[in-house]
Amino acid sequence: MSIHYATATGPVNIATLKYWGKRDKDLNLPTNNSISVTLDQSDLRTLTTASCSSKFEEDQLWINGTTYPLDTPRSIQVLKDLRKLRENVEIQDDSLPKIAQFKLHIISENNFPTAAGLASSAAGFAALISAVAKLYKLPTDNSELSKIARKGSGSACRSLFGGYVAWEMGDREDGEDSKAVLIADRAHWPDMKAAILVVSDMKKDVPSTSGMQLTVQTSDLFQHRIKEVVPKRYVEMKDAILAKDFPKFAELTMKDSNSFHSVCLDSYPPIFYLNDTSKRIIKLINLLNSAAGETIAAYTFDAGPNAVIYYEQKNEKYVLGMLHQFFSHLDGWTDEKFNPASAQILTDFPLDKLEKDVYSQGVSRIILTQVGDGPVETDDVLVDLETGLPKNL
Repeated sequence: MSIHYATATGPVNIATLKYWGKRDKDLNLPTNNSISVTLDQSDLRTLTTASCSSKFEEDQLWINGTTYPLDTPRSIQVLKDLRKLRENVEIQDDSLPKIAQFKLHIISENNFPTAAGLASSAAGFAALISAVAKLYKLPTDNSELSKIARKGSGSACRSLFGGYVAWEMGDREDGEDSKAVLIADRAHWPDMKAAILVVSDMKKDVPSTSGMQLTVQTSDLFQHRIKEVVPKRYVEMKDAILAKDFPKFAELTMKDSNSFHSVCLDSYPPIFYLNDTSKRIIKLINLLNSAAGETIAAYTFDAGPNAVIYYEQKNEKYVLGMLHQFFSHLDGWTDEKFNPASAQILTDFPLDKLEKDVYSQGVSRIILTQVGDGPVETDDVLVDLETGLPKNL
């Protein structure tokens, strides 16, 4: 069996200015601009091999060894767009093999829980599109590819870039101006770090897509958010990133997380993505910043209870020092990531007034990471080149 294949990775991104709400459900066009930080793929990534052959009978997808359908409207559209680009390449170069209409076998592996609120769909579609683009030898740039990624999963378009990324909502009805653009690469602000507190690795009760629809239809606060709050905050956050102004970046990040969850709560019936553990983490970060006399850490929560804490390398001893007091029992603390001997508890942090047994509950693991790069091509091969099936099956 002659199998063509290519492998690429896709990173997780965590939004600091949230995307919530669609102006076009089919094209996945958002109601507002958004901004995110791409995280290091050594900690959070999807690895995907895309392969095709004249012998494959149907498009198939495997994630961590489990088969998933590739017959959803979103998946069908993404593959249709990629195949159309390949057809154009084949027309321009008659010497290339005619593989555009071959069925695809997509094999992916995540190094983090799927559907746990850790943007698994974003990393997944970014890796899929990057791998197929490599397989098809597409000359398209990442902003153009991001428009295809957007159709698969809205936030996936931002995972086509590393560093600090904006998703411009666009105005056109066909969505051709709704794409991801780079604000600044990782090297611009490399000492941005993140601690992810995994509050739940269970699948969330209200999926993002249905949650957005409910909010758009029922929340009175939603229109105020997209018309008044986000446009101003978008400019301010871009400026803060370019200026490497962490206190301003942190303030805007926390305010936007609060705003996003407020419109979820304002939906009818209300949507609860945060739980009591999430709220305790928010309190810990507020107490830490108060004790520091400045904003040295920022929390943000996507559509789930997991906390992402952003901070700068220079303040790691204080931020992780405080978190280690409560969560030292969790998996994820390693000598390479953090040396407890370097931990410092700020004098004004009220450690003795907090019930450690209470505040230490509800978190299952910690992931220590940092700002990272975008998708990369690799020499890994997840497909068995004789059978076309995953190697580990």
